[in-house]
Amino acid sequence: MQETSRRHTAKGKSIGFVPTMGALHDGHLSLIRRSKDENDIVVASVFVNPMQFGPNEDFDRYPRDIEGDREKLEKSGADVLFIPEAKMIYPQGFATRVHVDALSERLCGAFRPGHFSGVATVVCKLLNIARPTRAYFGQKDFQQTVVIRRMAEDLNIGVDIVVCPTVREPGGLAMSSRNAYLGAEERKAAGAINGALQAAASVLRSASGTVPEAVSAMKSVLDKEQLISEIQYAGVYDPLTLSEAADEGKEKLIAVAVKIGRTRLIDNILI
Repeated sequence: MQETSRRHTAKGKSIGFVPTMGALHDGHLSLIRRSKDENDIVVASVFVNPMQFGPNEDFDRYPRDIEGDREKLEKSGADVLFIPEAKMIYPQGFATRVHVDALSERLCGAFRPGHFSGVATVVCKLLNIARPTRAYFGQKDFQQTVVIRRMAEDLNIGVDIVVCPTVREPGGLAMSSRNAYLGAEERKAAGAINGALQAAASVLRSASGTVPEAVSAMKSVLDKEQLISEIQYAGVYDPLTLSEAADEGKEKLIAVAVKIGRTRLIDNILI
């Protein structure tokens, strides 16, 4: 992979990189298409990263479909598919982790200890292997994009981190590989997530709406959905620090994480 990138770079070609964990949907493919528009060569990787899964999370059952992914990537215009094995990424004796302080402990980090250290470590490695000009990530995983941007800047990796809009299903549910876990009734219930985000946005866009009122509106929508088994967080945050937002300030992140049955789903919007 490194040699392939060197050859293209030596010819003056730009490289766009889309790292994924596979089970690709149109959200992923929108990143491929954006990368194709902005670069000469598009590289995609598929690697289900064990380091970012906790001991009781869904690593073993995480959806995998390499042949289906390969076909979708070819049709979407990817030029190179990189599929490393875990023993290549984490060889025997591997002893290094990348951790971004503070940003990694907020929001999802409070409920998934070590997760963002696993994300930062593998993305750092993948960027060093693929050597792209630009790397593309979806806004749905907003905290991930904040952590990766901070990591890339702090470590002088020299890659432009591009964040692309969330792609949604017709009912408003953010596309996610984990949506495959949802039954018909659970998928219907998941519509409350986007409903809660829109309720908060409506409050904040009004002339007198406050952050506490927006949070209350979110929780009111989520509390009405009986299939939501846990609300991990639902609030309004500063998009740069991920701390709770004050009423003043222009841009705000409205974000939520819930469990529907065994499935953990996250979503957000920026206003």
